[in-house]
This record gives sequence, structure tokens and C-alpha cells, in this order.
Amino acid sequence: MIRIEPRQNISYLATIYIPVISALAALALAIIPLTFAGAPVLPAFQQMFFGVFGSVFSFTEMLTRATPLMFTGLAVALAFRARLWNIGAEGQLYLGAMAAVWIGTGMVDGPQWLMIPLVLVTGAMAGALGMLGPALLKTRFGADEVVTSLLLNFIILIFVQMMLEGPLKDPMGLGWPQSMPIIDSAALPRLLDRMRIHAGLIIALVAAIIVAIILSRTVLGLKIRAVGENPSAARHAGINVNRTLLLVACGSGALAGLAGVSEVAGLKGYLTADLSPGFGYAGIVVAMLAGLSPVGVVISALYIATIFVGADSMSRAMGVSSFLADLVVSLSLICVLIGGFFTRFSVRFERKRQSDTQ
Repeated sequence: MIRIEPRQNISYLATIYIPVISALAALALAIIPLTFAGAPVLPAFQQMFFGVFGSVFSFTEMLTRATPLMFTGLAVALAFRARLWNIGAEGQLYLGAMAAVWIGTGMVDGPQWLMIPLVLVTGAMAGALGMLGPALLKTRFGADEVVTSLLLNFIILIFVQMMLEGPLKDPMGLGWPQSMPIIDSAALPRLLDRMRIHAGLIIALVAAIIVAIILSRTVLGLKIRAVGENPSAARHAGINVNRTLLLVACGSGALAGLAGVSEVAGLKGYLTADLSPGFGYAGIVVAMLAGLSPVGVVISALYIATIFVGADSMSRAMGVSSFLADLVVSLSLICVLIGGFFTRFSVRFERKRQSDTQ
């Protein structure tokens, strides 16, 4: 007989080393597909490591890849803290990017000190609206936000494609479905010459600090944690649960929208339908691997970005499929879920007593 019981005392250290062990276990499990692919395991991992840390350029590419993951990871972590299951960060990212292009391609022209905050605020507001709809449906009608936010991703992407073939299409783009380029005064500045790393990384780090302070040092953070732990108890204590969920939804969507702003205003300079290779969905893995900790999201995003960039380098050098990175990320999520289960619950095996079988 198997009995699953919740643990009474969960060690704080366990919440730290479980994600670390999960990440290492995922890398260890990656040896299996590497072996089947016929690649030598040790040289493959060496190539993955040096593909990220072997030069300044490759290291900055990893930081550039981690920037949108930090934003989407923070968006998911904030929402999940209140048990608001935001699966729509991908669509909110595109809304933020589209709003940034709408403002930053010449609709408003001004100095850099005005245009950059305007583009950031506009993109954040667009992302917030993208999550406000599912949150209103949840609080007003009890609709499952997992379904509504997920399906909204596809609606938003189709809408973006329509806009790129219509009002936002660049007349100088030789027929390609892309927007007009962001004007120079609205573009996020580069942090290093001849490198793609941009100020979006600094904004993401500041956002992580702000979210961490809100969750741990403010009354709103206390309400968010209370709603996430037990909505009924929070409502009994006088907390307006619906209002808290709506505030969390707006904050979560805004963070995802900033991911889109950072990609178009900091990296690409224009919007295309393939702007994101799945940053919104990867943000779920980032947040779960971080244990929904804002500071942990930064570390987790760096880890996931390292896997992606390192796998690309390994793929080019050794002829191994770059989809190995997706496999490692998936294994990381599975391992952290299993580790989290054994952290919260104990499993006991008991032999049935003879009297129970009679």
C-alpha cells in the first residue's frame, strides 16, 4: 500500500537545491540522446560550454537570449504566485512588440529620453490588456484562464500577421511581411560596441528586483501570497481576491509585453511574425525551475539561455540536432516537477495488515 502524505516542515534549503539538482539531472539525462546520435558525450558538453563561455561575443549572445526569458519568466512567476495560470505570455509578448512598433516607427517623434520610456510604457500596457481579458473572464464568469489565455495566443498571432500584411507593413520591405523599422530615438541602446546585447537586459534585472520587493516587502505582495495560498482564507481575512487577481494579471501581462518591446526595440528593430521562437512558453519553464522566485528567474533564464546557445554551437560543430536544447529544457521541467513533489510530500510504503484483507 502506498500512502502519500504532505510534509509538515519543508526545509528552505530544499527549495534552493531541488532546482539545481533538477538542472544537473536534465543534463545527465541528455547523455542518452547524445549517445543515440553518435556524438562523443564529453566533447559535446565541452563544445556546449565553450560555445557560451569561450568568447565575449558568445557570452553576450547568451545574455541577449536570456533577456526575453527573464521578462516572460517574471510574468509567469508573478501570476502563478496568485494561482493565476497565465499561459498567454507568448501572445502578450507580441502585443507589446506590436504596440512598440506602432509608437516607435514614427507615429511620435521626439528625443531618446522621451521615446524610450514611451515605447516601454505603451508595450507594457498592451501586454497588460492581453492578460486582463482572461482575468476578467475568470473573476466574473469563472472561466478557466488556462484555456482562455492559451487560445488567445493564437488569436493574437493571427492578428499580428494580419497587421503585418496591412497597416504595419513596411513599403520598403520588398513584399516581406514585416513592420517598418524602429526609429533611432526609440531604439534601446547597445551595451557593448559590435555586440547585440542591449539595455533590455538592465531593464529585465531592474524588473526582477522590483517584483521581488513587491512580493516580499509590500502589502500587495502579502495579498498576492495570501490569495495564492488560500483564496477562501484570504477572502475571509478581508482581501478583495478579484481585485488582487486583476492587478496581478495586469502586472504579469505588462512584464510579458516588455519582452516584446525589448526584442523589437533592442534587438531586431522591426516586427515579424516569427519574432519569438517560443519565449512565452519557455517562460513557464523558467518560472517553474526558479520556484517562482523573481531572483531565481534571473538565474534560471541564464541557465536556459546557456542551454539554447550552447546547443546551437554544439550542433554546428558536431552535427548534432539543435533540438537537443528543447529536450534538455523539457527534462529540466520534468525533473523540477518531480523534485518539487518529493519536497512537498513524503511517500510511504506500508504492507497491508491481514485483518484488512479479510
